[in-house]
Amino acid sequence: MGAKIMAIWLAAISLTTFAVYWRDKRAARLGTWRTPEARLHLLALAGGWPGAWLARRLLRHKTRKQPFRSLFWLSALGNVLLLWLLWWGQRQP
Repeated sequence: MGAKIMAIWLAAISLTTFAVYWRDKRAARLGTWRTPEARLHLLALAGGWPGAWLARRLLRHKTRKQPFRSLFWLSALGNVLLLWLLWWGQRQP
């Protein structure tokens, strides 16, 4: 996958993830239907972890539940490692 396409994907999925977190935070305040945690983790795992991280910081959403936090950081670490491997693999002869 080209670097440009990957950058566009990461930006789009991060914006989408931020929007889903925002909607879930709003639903929590209003007492309406919530986004399942599994879906939030899936978005982060798909590359939206920067948007999730920003939403967690700015909206103060999903910051207390320990199992959620651990899975979030595992998905972020997995994404960083995957990107590093893809980048490193392209640089080696």
